[in-house]
Amino acid sequence: MSSSEKPQWTFFTNHGHVLVCLAGDPDLRTRDVAELVGITERSAQAIISDLVDAGYVTRIKEGRRNRYEVHGDIPLRHPLEQDHTVGELLVTLGRLTQPKRRSS
Repeated sequence: MSSSEKPQWTFFTNHGHVLVCLAGDPDLRTRDVAELVGITERSAQAIISDLVDAGYVTRIKEGRRNRYEVHGDIPLRHPLEQDHTVGELLVTLGRLTQPKRRSS
């Protein structure tokens, strides 16, 4: 199969890609996340809001910028993977050295 015949699908959704980006660099701007993932800035904003609303990410305002904290202790959403955490996935992908626990 030539490179032009390769399938266009990926193993992760855009939500997964955004989470990986934020775990790798919590100071990324939405514009940078969008560029890395290959989506619009508006889509990146919506996905970040989804992740914040679901408790996977906390948005911390620092002046005019945002910083993001990914919570590694939350289980993955799909029933096939729900016995594993976000942190385990990110460690496997080399984006976290150790899953972060949310402070109480």
